[in-house]
Order: sequence, then structure tokens, then C-alpha cells
Amino acid sequence: MTRFYYWLRFAIISLFIITFISQSNVFEPDRKDRVRAYTRMVEFDYVGWTLDAFVSKFNQASLATSQFLTNHQNEQQVRDCMALVSTLDQVNNQIDIIYADPSIRKPEEAGHSLIIRRDELKQQQALIQPICEEIIEQQIVSVLDDWQLTTLGQTIPPVLYHVTPLPYALITSPRNVITQEQNISLEHGLTPEEITRIEKNVENALDVSALVVPIGGVGVYPTMVLSTSDLTWQIKTVAHEWTHNYLTMRPLGLNYETTPELRTMNETTAEITGKEVGEEVIKRFYPELVPQPAPVEEPTTEPPQVAQPTAAPPKFNYNKEMHTTRITADHLLSEGKIEEAETYMEQRRQLMWQHGYQIRRLNQAYFAFYGAYADVPGGAAGNDPVGPAVVKLRAMSGSLADFLNRISGMTSFDELKKAVGES
Repeated sequence: MTRFYYWLRFAIISLFIITFISQSNVFEPDRKDRVRAYTRMVEFDYVGWTLDAFVSKFNQASLATSQFLTNHQNEQQVRDCMALVSTLDQVNNQIDIIYADPSIRKPEEAGHSLIIRRDELKQQQALIQPICEEIIEQQIVSVLDDWQLTTLGQTIPPVLYHVTPLPYALITSPRNVITQEQNISLEHGLTPEEITRIEKNVENALDVSALVVPIGGVGVYPTMVLSTSDLTWQIKTVAHEWTHNYLTMRPLGLNYETTPELRTMNETTAEITGKEVGEEVIKRFYPELVPQPAPVEEPTTEPPQVAQPTAAPPKFNYNKEMHTTRITADHLLSEGKIEEAETYMEQRRQLMWQHGYQIRRLNQAYFAFYGAYADVPGGAAGNDPVGPAVVKLRAMSGSLADFLNRISGMTSFDELKKAVGES
């Protein structure tokens, strides 16, 4: 690849990000400003982050390190990167335990060697991570190219992502109906006390349901992706966020905030695309990570043992229980029983906590956020018909490219219903 190519790609990226930033400012300014009165001091600086990320990505693209390595070397480089992140996570966990242990009076001394080790690992990660990002970007592009989702061998926009600590998202919903009103990005590293204070301040001042949630990726440009040692998850997330970039240049993405239905169409489309592309990348380049089918039991000639009847408790089904919770909450809210719905959701949160699902808060804002990711039936989406319609359109489409070409041009849920024969 020539230096001219990298300058051309940089120009395309710059034009795209300028467009993106200009669009991000248009969303109910009066209503949003009322919420931002409680968040301005801790809002995430996307402009500063994007400029830094562009410099990093452009420098790495100019070096084109992966072009001088064989496919096997590139794949091993990514595996080494994931192993490094795993080791770093383990060291960070050990440090956290030392600082949380009440029996250790001088944690800075007890954890001194671990802190030195952590800093060394961070330096190594800073060197290897940009190369790994470049390799994974190219692997995703190779799949998209084979699936006819490129122009002259390049995706538009190019697949670019950067591993980074991610901001939190403050989600608000009216109390009387589950629908996302605001999504404001906050600085990463907020303490639990700060998060709780922001939620309570917004709720008390505006009479809304609020929730600060962690996120795994952000569809800015380059896209932001959380550091992880789970390669499968990371690749799927990169493909998911690239899909948002792809849609933003088309009617569906441009209307992301127009209605709750369009938001769900966007998110479900990105989930489907991210999953399919991610699974194909893993299959091609990291086959050892492909889930293996359960072994088939060998037939036995021994006479069957007569089992004694037992009253085993039914297994807790999280997806089913969350689905039930959403439907019941929607019903109570439709009858104007707001307090009853909020009490019910808290009771259900405690039930799920008892079964190992550590949900900090379960409220209208929770369902407004997580309910939009509706590629799997049930769960937080409840009986929302949008997700199943998107899944149905994908099943009716001959390829992922056909699916994206059809749904990306839509500007309403009615168009989707007509496409799948539901109107």
C-alpha cells in the first residue's frame, strides 16, 4: 500500500468525522440541557479523544507494520496481544484485592512489585495494541470484501477502531413509559458514589428514570472498543460499531434518534451484523476459538438404571425472567401504576441478584437502553415487535449485503413491516 493511499484514507476519515460531529449536536437541545445541568462537569470529551485517536491510527497506518508480516505472524501477534491483556487484568485484580483487604495496613507497600509489573505490562500493551488493531481491521475487511460490502476492496467508511477506557452512558426515560429520551456520555472512572449521585440528582430534578450504564463500544470514528482478552467479543464489537458507522452514512443511521423504533432497528441490525462478521473472522483466522459441539455419548449395553423421581427445582432462566419483568412493567405503566411498577422492578432485581445476576438498578431507563438490542427473542425487549421484524428481514435476505442494503435505506418502522409482510 502506498503513502498516497493512507493520505486518501485519512482525508475520507476526516470528512466523515466532521460530518459526524456536526450531526451529534442536533438532539432536543432544551430538554437535553436540563439533564446536562447535572452532567457537564463529568461529560466525556469526544473531540479531544478523537483527535488523539486519529494521530495514533494515522501513524500506525503510515508504518503499515502488518504488511511486512505473514498471515500466521499476524494471527500470532493478535493472540499474544490477548494474552498480554489477560495477564494485565490478572495483575490489576491482584492489586485491587490488596487495596480492599482490611488486614493489609500498607497496601502500597504490599502491592509495590505488582504495581511495577502492571506499569511494565501497560507499556508493552501501548506498543503492541496499535499493531493488533490494524491486523483485526484488515481481517474484518477481508470478510466484508468477500461478502460484497466493499467498494474497490475498501469499506466505506474504512474499518477503524481504537481500544480505550470507555465512557459511561447516562440514560433517561420518562417514568410513565419505557422509552429512551437521553443518552449522555460521561467520563470513565466515575466512582459508584458519583454515579449514584448523578442518577438521583437527575431523577429528583426532572421526575424521570435515570441510569448510568457501562458500555462495550461507541460508534464514533475511529470506534471506541473496550480492552478485553476475549478476542471473539472484541471482533464482534468492532464489527458492530463499524455497522453504526456504515448506517450513519445512510437513511437508517441518519434517523437513529428520530423514533425509538428506528433506534431499535439500528441496534438490532448492528448486533446481527457484528455477530455474523465476528463469527466468520474467528472461523477463518482463529479456528481454535470456534465453540465445539458437545460430545455425543456412546451407546451402552448395560441395562438402564431406574431413576428415583425427584422434585428438582426448575433452572433459573434469565432471559425468560427478564422478558416477564419487562412485560409486567409495561402493563403496570400502561395502567398508570408508576410506583407499583417501580416497586415490582426492584423486587425482580433482587430475585435476579439472588440467582447470580448482579444488576445494580432495574428501572425504566434500564429497559429503554438494553431493550433496543433485540436480535435475540425475549429478554429486556419484552413484546417489542421491532427486533423480531429485523431478524425476519435478515432471514428473508439472501446475504448480509442484501439485508444491509435493504434496511439501511429505511426511515420508518412501517417500511420494515411492509418489507416483511406485516402491514
